[in-house]
Amino acid sequence: MNTIPQEFQITAPLIQDTYLVNGELKKWTGKTTQVYSTISSTEKYEPTLLGSTPVMGEAEALEVAESARAAFNNGQGLWPTMKVVDRIKCMENFVVKMKETRTEVVKLLMWEIGKSLGDSEKEFDRTVEYINDTIQSYKELNSQSAHFAKVQGINAMVRRGPIGVVLCLGPYNYPLNETFTLLIPALIMGNPVIFKPAKHGVLLISPLLEAFRSSFPKGVISIVYGRGREIASPIMRSGKVDILALIGNSKSAIALQDQHPNKNRLRLVLGLEAKNPAIILPDADLDLAIQECITGTLSFNGQRCTALKLLYVHESIADEFNKRFAAKVDSLQFGNPWEKGVSLTPLPETEKPAYIQELIDDATSKGAKVINAKGGERSDNFIFPAVLFPVNKDMRVYQEEQFGPVVPVLTFKDIQEPLNDMAESNYGQQVSLFGKDIKTIAPLIDTLVNLVCRVNLNSSCQRGPDVFPFTGRKDSAFGTLSIHDALRSFSIRTFVASKDNAYNNEILQELLNSKESNFINTDYIL
Repeated sequence: MNTIPQEFQITAPLIQDTYLVNGELKKWTGKTTQVYSTISSTEKYEPTLLGSTPVMGEAEALEVAESARAAFNNGQGLWPTMKVVDRIKCMENFVVKMKETRTEVVKLLMWEIGKSLGDSEKEFDRTVEYINDTIQSYKELNSQSAHFAKVQGINAMVRRGPIGVVLCLGPYNYPLNETFTLLIPALIMGNPVIFKPAKHGVLLISPLLEAFRSSFPKGVISIVYGRGREIASPIMRSGKVDILALIGNSKSAIALQDQHPNKNRLRLVLGLEAKNPAIILPDADLDLAIQECITGTLSFNGQRCTALKLLYVHESIADEFNKRFAAKVDSLQFGNPWEKGVSLTPLPETEKPAYIQELIDDATSKGAKVINAKGGERSDNFIFPAVLFPVNKDMRVYQEEQFGPVVPVLTFKDIQEPLNDMAESNYGQQVSLFGKDIKTIAPLIDTLVNLVCRVNLNSSCQRGPDVFPFTGRKDSAFGTLSIHDALRSFSIRTFVASKDNAYNNEILQELLNSKESNFINTDYIL
């Protein structure tokens, strides 16, 4: 085992013994759970104790639900009625304080979920950039709305307003970035937010608690800890949630929706699972396709909803593709997150290697082979990526979203085969298409855009840049997340209208001149 650099060593467990409710960091004296990393800090392998977090229940769930509801106060609360410029100031204050936590958050990202140093730093920096871009986009949205329109004798000022209380549940693979792509636009649009961190990547929120507490009015942001069924379920059953914002599994999303007493009043913003395929055509640039497919399938060990989870290779180039792809996979370096040049890192879920092994065993029992020499090699906290070929529809690795280091490869003779499979799939997020001949590519693109929401030409699937819409068809998403779209997902169009006559116009003019109303104003925010 390599010596851990001093700056990344765990010197003492982080005891998270407070939670954020009603503007205060309230002391927790109840049951706690220990947080372990699958990364070992000793020569002989053993998980590393990182700290502990509260195990909360229904009482605390209802406490934060009531706090958030009081902060909204039927639309009369300080936060939903606050001037846009003042909400922006709160968010800008938060960003300043957040930046001070970078070193600690990056370190915890590596230890908690096994993300490489470079990717952990990128996740933090990208999140800060996302917040700043969201602020800028909100300024532009506000400026576009800061005027009266006159239509058919009616004067109206149309703006976007908050909806109510948001329950925010993020994923473990991007516990900072993807969570904040829900939390930040929800907050800045005037909604109080209840946030429960994911099971893995929970301690890295601890350095940010004081920043949240001191940057926003009381009750606007609540942060609680515990299992989803013991925290999220009672919050949903209370009926005090207006928006469910979740990035995770569709089964979890459905189960939570079903517990809300008024489902018709519940807005959904969901980023769910996917089974993104790559299609490699006969004329594809194999060097490019192989490199992009390596990135697509195994970046962060394949633990991304945008990962390539099926590779369709035309039968005429399959032998060459498989040979070179398998060799490239075997050349990837495994190590701890802070080690230079690592592509593969320990898996944060202790049960994941056994699950991947199940997929490998099932596929090989049904005719597939592991075509890379290192495929399936096990260690205490990892299983080396297995490239499986040929894969068929009866195999679990074809049917399930593997979310880990195993790569299924299929061949096709007729392009209609992968197209039919995609049409039959429960998912429809993205696809990667590799080829050159535009006479082949053009009709394919025209079909694929109706099956998924992003077609990546000669490149792997990904979420960013954040200005582009991020969404999916079928079971892959509900609602659209981009900087622009997220502000709209967490708000509703609302307006003030009056008949165009001297009496009303005089009142409107007085409202504008007096600046008494935060809604009726034409202020431009630079």
